[in-house]
Amino acid sequence: MRLVFLLLLFYHAIGLGQFVNLNESDFSKADSISFSYKGHSLRNLPVLTYKLTKDLTKDVEKFRAIFTWVCTNIENDYQSYLKTRKKRKRIQKDRAGFLEWNQSFTPKVFEKLVSEKRTACTGYAYLIKEMANLAGFQSKIVNGYGRTPTLLLSENDPPNHSWNTVQLDDQWYLCDATWAAGRIMLDADGPRFEADYDDVYFLPNPELFAKNHYPLESELSLLEELPTLTDFIVAAVIYKASFRFGIAPILPEKMHQEVLRDVSTSFELKIPEGLDVKKFRLALNNGGKDVEVQPKIIFLGPGKIQMDYTFNRTGLYDTHIVFNGDKIATYVVKVRRN
Repeated sequence: MRLVFLLLLFYHAIGLGQFVNLNESDFSKADSISFSYKGHSLRNLPVLTYKLTKDLTKDVEKFRAIFTWVCTNIENDYQSYLKTRKKRKRIQKDRAGFLEWNQSFTPKVFEKLVSEKRTACTGYAYLIKEMANLAGFQSKIVNGYGRTPTLLLSENDPPNHSWNTVQLDDQWYLCDATWAAGRIMLDADGPRFEADYDDVYFLPNPELFAKNHYPLESELSLLEELPTLTDFIVAAVIYKASFRFGIAPILPEKMHQEVLRDVSTSFELKIPEGLDVKKFRLALNNGGKDVEVQPKIIFLGPGKIQMDYTFNRTGLYDTHIVFNGDKIATYVVKVRRN
């Protein structure tokens, strides 16, 4: 308990988690440097880190160059993920044992990463930490639960994901290189990695990040208060566009909802000021294709809106909140008779 308390004091003293507004930041130079070293060997990490950061002055730019290089040069290895998941499942009830195993396991992962440039999330997180440390930044590996539209969780599931915290200019930030690098496609011929770098998981808003990342050590969420794991598991599913536009679902708190036909149903969102709310839609799917409908928009105050819609037919609906054509979040709504 004393260690947790000291960690909480430490994070509070230096400032809780921050995030970078990507729309207001110019990382073109950092990204250009990263791309210029595409394919560079991992055999000498100090040299690679120096090359990526030597011509940049700001800490956030230096870390951006590291993050972009890792995300665009390392392939996500699904088979390694499955092996790691099996081990995690065997020791999931021993939290201290899990953390100890994970710490000893990461160097072994790194050996394969250096030779093949392929790894699972543990390897991504280890590489980010090592290169950040070499650049003079503190960084930690965070172990916990990741939740995606195709990766739902139950209370009995073992921890399934790893990501990082990093300290830049006396502030702590979050990042997830694994999810930023691309996606695993489950085809008929087996799983394959599809590279698709997206920087929405580069120093994101901690409050939004906590909607699909749940750390085993709550202080590493960089939030003053973290929801319970149960609340995390049953909440609405969110998509990358949620990070891109800075839109966070607030209510309902649970993804699965039961409502009455011909009675208004509400969805509450936190949005950036100045966002064009006319671009919001609901996309309903009752077993066929998505059908977009126009909800009623109500302003609840600065940075907060409510979307109202009345279902006039019974049934089970995948109900997607859509902004400018991109899915933000999904609820499953069961509509029954009055």
